[in-house]
Amino acid sequence: MSIPLAERLRPRKLDEYIGQEHLVGRNGVFRKFLETGNVPSFILWGPPGVGKTTLARIVANEQQRPFFTLSAVTSGVKEVREVIESAKKQRFFDAKPPILFIDEIHRFNKSQQDSLLGAVEQGVVTLIGATTENPSFEVISPLLSRCQVYILQPMNDQELQTLLDRALKTDLELQEREIEVKETEALFRFSGGDARKLLNILEIVINATSGKVTITNDYVTECLQQNIALYDKNGEQHYDVISAFIKSVRGSDPNAAIYYLARMLAGGEEPRFIARRLVILASEDIGLANPNALLLANACFDTVHKIGMPEARITLAETTIYLATSPKSNSAYMAINKALAMVEHDTTNRPVPLHLRNAPTKLMEQAGYGKGYKYAHDYGGFAEQEFLPESLKGTKFYEPNTRNASEARIAEFIHNLWKEKYE
Repeated sequence: MSIPLAERLRPRKLDEYIGQEHLVGRNGVFRKFLETGNVPSFILWGPPGVGKTTLARIVANEQQRPFFTLSAVTSGVKEVREVIESAKKQRFFDAKPPILFIDEIHRFNKSQQDSLLGAVEQGVVTLIGATTENPSFEVISPLLSRCQVYILQPMNDQELQTLLDRALKTDLELQEREIEVKETEALFRFSGGDARKLLNILEIVINATSGKVTITNDYVTECLQQNIALYDKNGEQHYDVISAFIKSVRGSDPNAAIYYLARMLAGGEEPRFIARRLVILASEDIGLANPNALLLANACFDTVHKIGMPEARITLAETTIYLATSPKSNSAYMAINKALAMVEHDTTNRPVPLHLRNAPTKLMEQAGYGKGYKYAHDYGGFAEQEFLPESLKGTKFYEPNTRNASEARIAEFIHNLWKEKYE
């Protein structure tokens, strides 16, 4: 079986590496690593197909160090410890430590990451991690503090062109075919800055026919037939597109919101995942400005669950547009966060006012529990009294957003009841 083109073209030396000039260029930090031999533990953070694994292998090859690799998807604590033991056995005298490369390190749980700490601290291994997710959120602080983090960027069109030219000029299997490249826009657009994806697409379009191959935008699109999308529900695109979707709804742009919804659906995103996000949006970003939004979002979730695709796309679109065009308020979100922040950092056990306490026993009643409580309905629906603990009297957690009509009415209602107390 033929080795995939992306593997055949994998760079073996730093001078063959395309892209990431800020790291591998003439004054790049990786040049200094190889010149001095001082390679710290580091994490490579970037989208798929930008050369994270390749860069790790180049460092190991050019330093002539043993190279151990683990996948966070298939390896557990046991495998980590076995590799560390193997690394210890290969460490001789003043030799530089072996390199341990962990792909998708963000998928390691805390105990798995903890198992690496000692080996990294003691210099048993030099750790190189690769991740598509922000390591600040996914890597434990003790491990992160011992690693440099380097950010890799998607390839630009010029770099993709360089890679395409190299493939056509140097790959022996491609040289056996007659290939004419008339247009590259679709090739680069579908690759989305991902080198591996570009080479995979190139193989698909070349193998789609025998004899001469003429690469045009229409031919590339026809060959792919939507099989390769820029949206990858298992990779960084998943988070980028859902983030853009949420921010478009929050920003009241229905056209952008619908566009990102279409990106997710076309990419095979689970419709219930999108529906859950809409429920959260309705609570967090629309809230009391339009309470009906939460009702519609909940109905959307139920409907999507019941009918599935393709009909669910209509319900998702309706709800997306409704939420995007609704007035926005995060006052409820801010209120609960403010209250939680106080409760979580409050060192006093503030007593509930006696008049609000229940008195199920005679002893409690004699102690004054419930005494003085005013039943609101006996006073026409409102009776002025203190409900917060005495030491928090007058504290405001909820601040109505009076820029929307719904909460302006709430603000007026509260003011009419409490007068100056909650101004």
